Amino acid sequence: MKVILVDDEPTMHLILRKMLHKLPGIQVAGAFTETKSAEAFLRGNPDVGLAFIDISMKDEDGMAFAARLEPVGLLQIVFVTSHKDFALEAFELSALDYLVKPVSQERLQRTVNRALANWQAFRSSSFASPAAPRDERVTVTVLGDVSVRNGTVRVKWISRKCAELFAYLLLHHSRRIPRSRLIADIFGGMDQTNAENYLNTTVYQLRKSLAPLGLREAVRSENDGYAIDLSDPVIDYIEFARQADALPLIDAANIENAMEAERLYAGDLFGDKGYVWAISETERYARLYASFAQRLALTLIALQDAAAASPLLVKLHERNPLDESVVRLLLITHEMRSDKKGFMAQYAGYVRLLDAELGIRPSEELVRFYDTRVIGFGQGKE
Repeated sequence: MKVILVDDEPTMHLILRKMLHKLPGIQVAGAFTETKSAEAFLRGNPDVGLAFIDISMKDEDGMAFAARLEPVGLLQIVFVTSHKDFALEAFELSALDYLVKPVSQERLQRTVNRALANWQAFRSSSFASPAAPRDERVTVTVLGDVSVRNGTVRVKWISRKCAELFAYLLLHHSRRIPRSRLIADIFGGMDQTNAENYLNTTVYQLRKSLAPLGLREAVRSENDGYAIDLSDPVIDYIEFARQADALPLIDAANIENAMEAERLYAGDLFGDKGYVWAISETERYARLYASFAQRLALTLIALQDAAAASPLLVKLHERNPLDESVVRLLLITHEMRSDKKGFMAQYAGYVRLLDAELGIRPSEELVRFYDTRVIGFGQGKE
């Protein structure tokens, strides 16, 4: 693997060269005292796999240089500095590592071993999984996760911010989002200059992540903003909403279609990522799912299919344990199965939860429903 050194202290070149020379599989392809010549070299040598970059240099800050680098092959970055203060910012830039001078041989070897492993994996992936044919539809999964695949090739996100930027642009598919809005929503709270650098880096990482699927150009730069434009994609949350809207009435004739639509909802929008900017849409789709799933459960109960209705209602109950309408339907499924013990335990658990969480009792309607039905069990199975 080819390596370059970027440090305005020539002495550091000599030290790192000597240390790297002891490590198998490494070739120092160039050493530079300023970033301009280093950048030119990288553009002409996309096979460089690793760059050691000093942070504090005279002509340009090393992190600023790394942040604005355009895609250059499989390049990984290791920051080298005399200070520990920049570690968090360095890792926000998805640096492979952060070395504090003086660097020990053992510490350097660990870093290089990681770089070699990544480099070999990247190369194997490139050879084994070339860009997918254009006629294969892109499948995007964002219910419960953030995943993109094209045929058998799946995106490997370079960083968390990279996945977040994709999710943000996907939610506004094909619409240009100004840089200022992206900075405010995704990088809010950071210093303006750092936020702009991080955005540049994240855009680069997103394009690089999508490249194995032949989708690098899907991320468009337009009028000081960005948009993502996927050609005829299958997007799970859009497909779920489409199918749910197409089933305003669920009955015996379309029950299988409704159950297939329900299975599309593998989790809330973007899973456990907790993107603050997505709260409104996450809640909107969660409400859509809850309404659809409850209508489906009612139909299953009407069709006397307690076995199918019960796990669906348990899923809804786990999402919102305080929803009395779901508890009532669960009680009905226990009754349909002549499960008096489960019926009583379900009700008792709900009573305890309401008292512990809200200090209230169930509605009079539910109390009457319970009292009437529990007597009706008679000699039913317990």
